[in-house]
Amino acid sequence: MQSVGSRSAIAVILHEHEQMSTVIEGMRRFVGLLAAGMPAPGLMVLRAMLYYIREYPQQVHHPKEDRYLFTPLRDRTDEFDHVLTELESQHAQGDVRLRNIEHALTRYELKGAPALRELRAMVDTYAEFHADHRCMEETLILPAARRLLTNEDWEKIDAAFGANRDPFDGVKLEDDLGKLFSMIVKTIPETES
Repeated sequence: MQSVGSRSAIAVILHEHEQMSTVIEGMRRFVGLLAAGMPAPGLMVLRAMLYYIREYPQQVHHPKEDRYLFTPLRDRTDEFDHVLTELESQHAQGDVRLRNIEHALTRYELKGAPALRELRAMVDTYAEFHADHRCMEETLILPAARRLLTNEDWEKIDAAFGANRDPFDGVKLEDDLGKLFSMIVKTIPETES
């Protein structure tokens, strides 16, 4: 049996999960700096992180998982229906959670320190939500897909995840999001352990 990472779509999915986790950890570090009263980049950086998560995972990554990975897996077995239903629900919940964080950030911008606790709690909760979601996909769904899907299924999945990911305008959005990701990673300092 080939390893889970042997399919190109799986490699893309794992890479995108890692990028999302990096940005979300950056969000946690950012609000941690604010809470500690330490110098932090401008709030536009946190807005950029939220934009990245909304535009890439929420608009591109998750819809492709739903359509190209989850649907064929449902067609092959009902063993994972409850997990797939939960993951699809979480994909929808993610957008609501992001909007709530954006609103909490706006309240922080308007009210200052009294609104920081709520913002930090929402970011921490979102980070835990994402980590749990990622774990379910990587430990349950990807191995099941690797085991149960056919070569024909994988050709479609590999093509979908390997294709131009920009649903709007050529490769420009993907390039812009790549630059945004690099800026985010470089802007948030590592925390001292």
